[in-house]
Amino acid sequence: MTEALDHGPYFHGTIADLRVGDFLTAGYRSNYRREIVMNHIYFTALVDGAGLAAEIAAELAESDASPRVYIVEPTGPFENDPNVTDKKFPGNPTRSYRSSAPLKIIGEITHWTRLTPDALQMWRERLAALLSDDGGEIIN
Repeated sequence: MTEALDHGPYFHGTIADLRVGDFLTAGYRSNYRREIVMNHIYFTALVDGAGLAAEIAAELAESDASPRVYIVEPTGPFENDPNVTDKKFPGNPTRSYRSSAPLKIIGEITHWTRLTPDALQMWRERLAALLSDDGGEIIN
């Protein structure tokens, strides 16, 4: 495991409706590649990063889902997210992590920097390109 840059708090963005004390676990399909079952659960030390993930998950949902951001506590070891760390960005500027151990929900955040309509449209276009390109690899 790479030494983490942060010691918390940590956040997870999702469309799941959860309660304090619930656990997020690996083993669910990727929001970005539905054909991939994820071996890890992802989180960040940036509340706006989790908010972005939640809004993307809501955008990609096949239902009228609401973005949610939870404060989470890792229950086991974790590492820098290799999908962004040194692959797309040197170091870990996104402060993104992953773990195969569950994350415990310890609270919910209701305020983060929301995407503007223009930014949301840009993400729709980026996601459409990503989803239509087999090159959008996920290191699982």
